Amino acid sequence: MLLYLADFLEAYVSGFNVFKYLTMRAVLGALTALTISLAIGPWMINRLSAKQIGQVIREDGPQSHLSKAGTPTMGGTLIVVTIAISTLLWGDLSNKFVWLVLAVTLGFGVIGFYDDYQKIKFGNSKGLSARGKILFQSIIAIVAAWYLFQWNTGVADGHSLIIPYLKDVAIPLGIGSAVLTYLVIVGTSNAVNLTDGLDGLAIMPVVLVGGALGLFAYVSGNVNFSEYLGIPYIQGVGELFVFCATIGGAGLGFLWFNTYPAQVFMGDVGALALGAALGVVAVAVKQELILFIMGGIFVMEAVSVILQVGSYKLREKRIFRMAPLHHHYELKGWAEPKVIVRFWIITVVLVLVGLASLKIR
Repeated sequence: MLLYLADFLEAYVSGFNVFKYLTMRAVLGALTALTISLAIGPWMINRLSAKQIGQVIREDGPQSHLSKAGTPTMGGTLIVVTIAISTLLWGDLSNKFVWLVLAVTLGFGVIGFYDDYQKIKFGNSKGLSARGKILFQSIIAIVAAWYLFQWNTGVADGHSLIIPYLKDVAIPLGIGSAVLTYLVIVGTSNAVNLTDGLDGLAIMPVVLVGGALGLFAYVSGNVNFSEYLGIPYIQGVGELFVFCATIGGAGLGFLWFNTYPAQVFMGDVGALALGAALGVVAVAVKQELILFIMGGIFVMEAVSVILQVGSYKLREKRIFRMAPLHHHYELKGWAEPKVIVRFWIITVVLVLVGLASLKIR
């Protein structure tokens, strides 16, 4: 929106030309999101408390979490709205990728909002049924997959799975690329949701992975950088750099209130939306496997649940003391801040490994 204003004012003051640069708009988008989050956060927490919109703790969870019951939740609404506002202010609104990622993020946010509302309304930790949640997620993900499949037609390796660290190696998928898109979006959304079980545990990895994906978007959308680095050039996808920057700003602003001990939880409205946002950006820049690497914490959390459920159904034995994985370490005696920070450190390492793929080919 402000990009159009800058174009108009440039005719009178040449200095406004600086707002055409992606890097400048990304920085301003991040700062705008951070400022909005910090400014509105205290008011939001007070409103949630006044409305008695508090977290419902699962009965079979760690006993140390029982004291968190009643902590304001659905704080992810602030994250989603802040990302949307900041992106609309600093993004290029003529760019199709911007509208797609916003639509997916907001759509999954609505699903999460309804899920949180059900939990609060009925006073239990189940919320929307798993079948209903997957159904609505699938509708949005299938529509997004269809659009991306159409847009990637004609793009080099547009319908292939790029193998990182290897030059000019890609696996042709054809229509299977649309299936992969669906799995990445839905899978990442639910994996981030499973990770969001401790104060600040999920939001920092989201910020780190989102920032790295923003860099991939920037170089993929630049014909010179993409050719030099040996990655597919995707016209227009560089604008997602601004979107990813707003994720970073909004995430850090939320972490200010969500850090241990949390004043507010993001709830499903935030976790599902942010996970879907990471998934759709990764697919748009053709870095699905890189997301798998950089988001290793999300993968570990999701796999721990799958293994735990599968083992119990097949053998009536548990692999972990409790799933998702962060609860396992809590029950082993790790203090909550220790689990959180160590998972953050792992994410930093994995993000660096993922970024290294830009040069190792």
